[in-house]
Amino acid sequence: MTHNQLTRNLKLFQEISDAIADTSIYHKNLLPVVYVLGDVSGRVESAVYAMLNLQPKIDQLVSPLGAKVQTYLTQQPPTTETYAIKWDEEWQVTYEVFRDLGIAFAVVLVLIYALVVAWFQSFSTPLVIMAPIPFSLVGIMPAHWLMGAFFTATSMIGFIAGAGIVVQNSIILVYFIKLRLKEGMSLEQGVIDAGAVRFRPMLLTAATVVVGSAIILADPIFQGLAISLMAGEVASLLLSRSAVPIIYYKIWRNRTSKS
Repeated sequence: MTHNQLTRNLKLFQEISDAIADTSIYHKNLLPVVYVLGDVSGRVESAVYAMLNLQPKIDQLVSPLGAKVQTYLTQQPPTTETYAIKWDEEWQVTYEVFRDLGIAFAVVLVLIYALVVAWFQSFSTPLVIMAPIPFSLVGIMPAHWLMGAFFTATSMIGFIAGAGIVVQNSIILVYFIKLRLKEGMSLEQGVIDAGAVRFRPMLLTAATVVVGSAIILADPIFQGLAISLMAGEVASLLLSRSAVPIIYYKIWRNRTSKS
């Protein structure tokens, strides 16, 4: 660098001064909007809890026109003529993920019901088989609380995946009951025998799921998936072993006695 270049650079450096830069003005529908951004960190990392804490204070806000500021969670404000607040970003993504997963789970339940109806030629038997699916939540929710984990999208995926295993165990029980009935065993003895004899295969299935899911239990992203699979399978195993035979007996005892 020559002496003249060094002199020019020093002059430019001396002319630099601090100033407040102009802020960007954002527009939506040709009207100005303001984006308020914030990150959540620490023990509570879910945006939902931050929203719940802020919402009472937001409800106290009053616009310059004297009207209450409306808050929208899942849709855009219908008009831009009044002041309004729309929760977006991480909350919007969370809402859409759980909404789509819920719709997918409903479709899966309908398909499972249709397949089981086609196999057993009965409209009531699939209800018995699918009854233990909600029982897995008895284990999933307390397990998340004990582990200090949040019920995330991966937790929902684990719940949906575990529903297939629960249905498989129920089919094993119902099919075994029908085999015992064909052999001439009474309905009471058939349901008791199914719960006792088929418990070992169900236990081995649950142990396989628990051992396989334990590998990803420490992963920060897939921890919810592991917790849902492990706790849901254990809870459904203990509850469906007795619930499915009892429900099946309640439904079919009157039909058997009449026939």
